[in-house]
Amino acid sequence: MYRYDEFDREFVFARVEQFRDQVARRLSGELSEDHFKPLRLMNGVYLQLHAYMLRIAIPYGTLSSRQMRKLAHIARVYDRGYGHFTTRQNLQFNWPKLTDIPAILEELAEVEMHAIQTSGNCIRNVTADHFAGAARDEVADPRPYAEILRQWSSLHPEFSYLPRKFKIAVTGAEADRAAIQVHDIGLHLKENEQGQRGFAVYIGGGQGRTPMIAKKVRDFLPEADLLTYITAIVRVYNLHGRRDNKYKARIKILVHETGLEDLQAQIEAEWQVIKDSDLKLPETDIAAINTYFAAPRLPEQAEGHGLVAATRKNDAAFASWFSRNVTPHKHPDYGVVTISLKAIGEIPGDASADQMDIVADLAERFSQSEIRVSHEQNLVLPHVALADLPLLHAQLQQAGLATANAGLITDIIACPGLDYCALANARSIPVAQRISERFGSQERQEEIGDLKIKISGCINACGHHHVGHIGILGVEKKGEELYQITLGGSGDEQTSIGDITGRGFSTEDVVDAIETVVNTYLNIRSAPQESFLETYRRLGAQPFKTALYGEAVHAA
Repeated sequence: MYRYDEFDREFVFARVEQFRDQVARRLSGELSEDHFKPLRLMNGVYLQLHAYMLRIAIPYGTLSSRQMRKLAHIARVYDRGYGHFTTRQNLQFNWPKLTDIPAILEELAEVEMHAIQTSGNCIRNVTADHFAGAARDEVADPRPYAEILRQWSSLHPEFSYLPRKFKIAVTGAEADRAAIQVHDIGLHLKENEQGQRGFAVYIGGGQGRTPMIAKKVRDFLPEADLLTYITAIVRVYNLHGRRDNKYKARIKILVHETGLEDLQAQIEAEWQVIKDSDLKLPETDIAAINTYFAAPRLPEQAEGHGLVAATRKNDAAFASWFSRNVTPHKHPDYGVVTISLKAIGEIPGDASADQMDIVADLAERFSQSEIRVSHEQNLVLPHVALADLPLLHAQLQQAGLATANAGLITDIIACPGLDYCALANARSIPVAQRISERFGSQERQEEIGDLKIKISGCINACGHHHVGHIGILGVEKKGEELYQITLGGSGDEQTSIGDITGRGFSTEDVVDAIETVVNTYLNIRSAPQESFLETYRRLGAQPFKTALYGEAVHAA
């Protein structure tokens, strides 16, 4: 993991003291809420429906055991005993007192964490594949490049007040687990035929009010040109992005209104001016950052294969968990373990302070003290010996963290919705809980197979509903919460935006509607191996619309 240098430490602690003074002036009445708002947002503090919310940055989703223990401590001492992991690989505390937030930030600084640039019109937390550095299918670990981008973008004087918030994601595998095509900039780390590393560069993706899939502007950008080219993109956006209308201020709108060809020409022209500047990355700098992410030395443990096979044969719960929550590692004797934060009927993404402590303990014992946060609101232990999996599973069971549903219908992404968020129109959490309970049977989930449900409580799409295989959007109509269903979305390397099926469903009816969609899929799929998304792409929306709304609606 990256460790703060002297400048990082001094800066973060100085920011804490600065904000402590700003909070004191707000509480004394010297600062009005209007004057305080931009100051608190610069430090990740939002004003939600019922209380302040603090959003903490977890760059590229990587945590140490020590950092996770600190988050558990903060949850226990300053909040209500839990935290919420988000779709940007961050953590949110929903109930801190404003008077306590400077102390929280100081405690975070002690373990090299902060909340800077988790809000505001700036470059937000850079996200990455949650299996980075461990996945068998990756070309190279994308996190060193995410760290380079983090250092470059943190408090960048030119880009501190962009037209709108700006999000970057990086992946290093052909299988896109970072949803790069729904980001303002998406980077796919790859190697060319000569074995040189570089990036396919995408721009203009995003969800929200106007969902769009990013367009590729570079098939192969050499790694040395990473910062110069990203600077050129953000400069062009900063110059031409709409500032008169926040709903049209994202780079996706600029791409749409300007046209990809014209915008690409402007980016290339700007890049020619700066491509050989001091921002060009020397090999020595890239190598230096890479040393922080050197793969751990993992000893061979060939006996683990036999132990796993025997345990799978004799323990059905372990067998289900292994098949869903363990992913192949680069080292053949190890696995990458997903810890589901989606226990049946619980709140997606929430973890108690006790569970955070347990995960920290397990990471120290079984995974080189490393933890990852996924944009799908789960936790990951990236380096676990196969021989340790039976014991790890048993301990996760005791902690209520062994739900075997990664990628299944109950592994639901959901935003906090109207239970917390001042922007929301409808509740997300209760709908997610009821769907989870309806489909909670392990046998039924496995019969359905891979199926991603994603729920947002408003058009801002923090729950990524646009790219759910089944997406649910909460809306308000005449004082009633309604839920619009979309089908066929995907956030992987074959990104697609879901299609709206028709009119929304009431709170009482939406879970039945989801079951209708699922049962229709089971009845029309060509074989048990055909996934929901494959079936939808083969047959389209009509069978599902007919099942949801009837033949009369179809005829109309």
